[in-house]
Amino acid sequence: MSTRFDAIIIGAGQAGPSLADRLTKAGMTVALVERNLFGGTCVNTGCIPTKTLVASARVAHLARRAEEFGVMLDGPVRVDMARVKARMDAVSGRSRENVEKWLRGMTGCTVLQGHARFESPNTLRVGDEVLTAERIFINVGGRAAVPDMPGVRDVPFLTNSTILDLGTLPRHLVVIGGSYIGLEYAQMYRRFGSAVTVVEKGPRLIGREDQDVSDAVKDILEKEGVRVRLDAECIRFAPHPDGVAVGVTCASGEEPEVVASHVLLAVGRRPNTDDLGLDKAGVETDARGTITVDDQLRTSAPGVWAMGDCNGRGAFTHTSYNDFEIVAANVLDDDPRRVSDRIPAYGLFIDPPLGRVGMTDDAVRKSGRRALVGMRPMTRVGRAVEKGEAQGFMKIVVDADSREILGAAILGPGGDEAIHSVVDMMYAKAPYPTLQRAVHIHPTVSELIPTLLGELKPLR
Repeated sequence: MSTRFDAIIIGAGQAGPSLADRLTKAGMTVALVERNLFGGTCVNTGCIPTKTLVASARVAHLARRAEEFGVMLDGPVRVDMARVKARMDAVSGRSRENVEKWLRGMTGCTVLQGHARFESPNTLRVGDEVLTAERIFINVGGRAAVPDMPGVRDVPFLTNSTILDLGTLPRHLVVIGGSYIGLEYAQMYRRFGSAVTVVEKGPRLIGREDQDVSDAVKDILEKEGVRVRLDAECIRFAPHPDGVAVGVTCASGEEPEVVASHVLLAVGRRPNTDDLGLDKAGVETDARGTITVDDQLRTSAPGVWAMGDCNGRGAFTHTSYNDFEIVAANVLDDDPRRVSDRIPAYGLFIDPPLGRVGMTDDAVRKSGRRALVGMRPMTRVGRAVEKGEAQGFMKIVVDADSREILGAAILGPGGDEAIHSVVDMMYAKAPYPTLQRAVHIHPTVSELIPTLLGELKPLR
């Protein structure tokens, strides 16, 4: 005996609940299945808890700098990690509870907790219950990847999820992976008081960024006392009386290993698709398990869509939400929105943060376009200087012929917010003189974006 619905959603991450809301308001009966925590990665192990920790770490950092601003504090700054964790748990917990309450109170939505597995393209089993629907939406997210590095299974290690369980301060945190997740944890734990070493296999941090961004981020972290080991071609692990010995190089003349009290693996993520029975539904995946989708997020199985991290088309909270918008527009609104209409934009939430949109300089060069670039260090941005946060820079690159804005990076105070001035112009397809002639508020970081566009030089 099976229960029939108009639609089934697997996963209560960023896209799933919003889609359930739209579908039920359209008069459909919806089953939403969640096997773990409501809210998905963002609410439970991603954006909300980590940015809550970043906020606590920033307060500690500013407190240590108080005398620079003429503010005198008595005694050394102490960080109570138990209270830091309690605050994080409370913020994350409220968000999770709100998502669950929303879903359970949604008219027309049946919430089931359990592990959903396909039995056919339109049939799922959840425990003893069998569900059928003409439309099934997969929103199962992803998890930390654990690569098969020598010795990794012989030592204790943390991932971006399990590190959130720590209520004490690591003596020495070694972060394997010099990209977005790893760098955020590296800086925050350094500010909490841990010794921190970042171990990156590649020649520079955040390799998808331009060299100048990578260099500036490295400089910011190193000035706060984070050690960075690049070109770590021999990463390996072994038990040690003081924790874990992390091998970082095979070259002679260099320190071959670092001894960590705790190791964080931040070397990528993988989709949660290996135990869904996708083969029984005819849903195709690639070698990593990422679900193959078309430009409107339809899978190879008719009537089945995939949204969020499991489809490999964004892997950010904002792209997951946009996946919901694309699916809803096509299914409900007769509006043919597409993933390819999306302009890449994201942030690196170290402090100061990086806001990025569009093409990097390297990508523009490879495209063969004739381009212009404007750049200004934060030492020449009044707002940054006033706040005592003049690290980083801002830059924008445009097409010299079409005057199209191609991309921008703002690494500095408020960079994650200021970048939206450029994002919006790019979606409006406005030529760069439109933004150049805008009158922004002083004193802000954003006010220098028009100035950048008045100082363009050929991109070399």
